[in-house]
Amino acid sequence: MSDMSTHADAPRSPGRPRSVRADEAIIEATLDLLAEGSTIEALSIEAIATRAGVGKATIYRRWSGKDALLLDALRRLKGIQPQPGGHSVRDDLVLLVGAVGQNIDPRAARIMPCLVPEVNRSPDHFQLYQNIVEPRRKVMREVLRRGVASGELRADLDIEVAMALLTGPMLIQRMLRWHPELDDRLLPERIVDGILDGIRAR
Repeated sequence: MSDMSTHADAPRSPGRPRSVRADEAIIEATLDLLAEGSTIEALSIEAIATRAGVGKATIYRRWSGKDALLLDALRRLKGIQPQPGGHSVRDDLVLLVGAVGQNIDPRAARIMPCLVPEVNRSPDHFQLYQNIVEPRRKVMREVLRRGVASGELRADLDIEVAMALLTGPMLIQRMLRWHPELDDRLLPERIVDGILDGIRAR
């Protein structure tokens, strides 16, 4: 896969400062094209440049290639990861589970389900997805490890399985509306309390 580093990590070149407006236009154009049905494979730098009203060189000055741009665009779509307060394992887990599959941007409802087949078909796209979600997994992993260290959670807890148990129900409900009668506002607490019954220290 091509270099996945984001433009934020790239060294600034000398000369005129980069235009934030151009950055925004490029990200928005990428998300718009995906929301309109373009696949990752079909999406081109040329199409993004045309929609954003910039030249291709403007994009390449900011991102190393399409994968790096997609990583930034999809991170924008996912929004900012909530930061646990660190006072209560339960409250921190409720906060993190509540953020699973939750996107403020309405385009996410059209983009995210369409990415699933592409992620399953392509090792490169699978890695792109992993680069987006791993920082979020890391935050939940730290909360669970803190619970084990404090004695609140079982010493033999399988952290990775616990994360799957916590995130899976919320993800399938928000992406597929698996059960229309479940209340999304109450579901994070119900999931966490149900899982905690099995993973609390005895």
